Amino acid sequence: MTGVPASAAGGSGAKPVRGGKLGTAAVNQASLWNIANILTMVRLLLVPGFVLLLFHNGGYDPAWRSFAWAAFAIAMITDLFDGHLARTYNLVTDFGKIADPIADKAIMGAALVSLSVLGDLPWWITGVIIARELGITLMRFWVIRHAVIPASRGGKLKTLAQGTAAGMYVLALTGPLATLRFWVMMVAVVLTVVTGLDYVRQAVVLRRRGLAAERAAAAERAADATEALRAAAGSAAPAGAVAAVTDVRSGTTEPRSEAADIPAVAFDARSGAAEARDGAEAER
Repeated sequence: MTGVPASAAGGSGAKPVRGGKLGTAAVNQASLWNIANILTMVRLLLVPGFVLLLFHNGGYDPAWRSFAWAAFAIAMITDLFDGHLARTYNLVTDFGKIADPIADKAIMGAALVSLSVLGDLPWWITGVIIARELGITLMRFWVIRHAVIPASRGGKLKTLAQGTAAGMYVLALTGPLATLRFWVMMVAVVLTVVTGLDYVRQAVVLRRRGLAAERAAAAERAADATEALRAAAGSAAPAGAVAAVTDVRSGTTEPRSEAADIPAVAFDARSGAAEARDGAEAER
């Protein structure tokens, strides 16, 4: 079902259950060479191929730009399928987690930069979109210790708008279609900014919650350690030798061992003996 032989996957040949209802052993059998990762690799290889096709014959040949559009469209379609297949059939791997977002941003970044170099797309649009994508990626690493920011519907709609607009710019369109692609790109830019701000809000909230949970856990550990020390001190004192004393500064009552008062009693005894000797010498 995954298109990978059982020997390559390291398993026994059992077919995965649709919907991802596999056991732990089956999940661990996911190989690097599964269909989801292969699609991701194809998308990575399409990036340089797309750029070469787009710039071939000066970058303004309608036929070669159509070939470039086909490569770009295939890359965007594989982006829709590889993640779905990985989640559905439990084919998630460490390679896929790293390579999939890189491939997504590589093909879109290559399209935007190439179109700006050719003069078809304003550089400020390319700068806004690329800055947003890089910023959100860095922000995900910023909060990954506390939580994972889930992909929202707005983010998916943004990706669809960006892909549609960039694809229309790759084609050599004229007339009303050329005007339409500009407005589609404007919609993509607005969605890019709005969803980016929403991701920032989510990241700040998740980080605050994570830090608050860490502080609460640290305070609980400190309280447990204090109780353990008090319990150890109480068990070390002799039976019947623990008395309640009141702290004058705080007004709290804490258990205190009577053994702690022994040095004070010894000091009072020594002081009394010294006063008796002084009195005897004065009488002589």
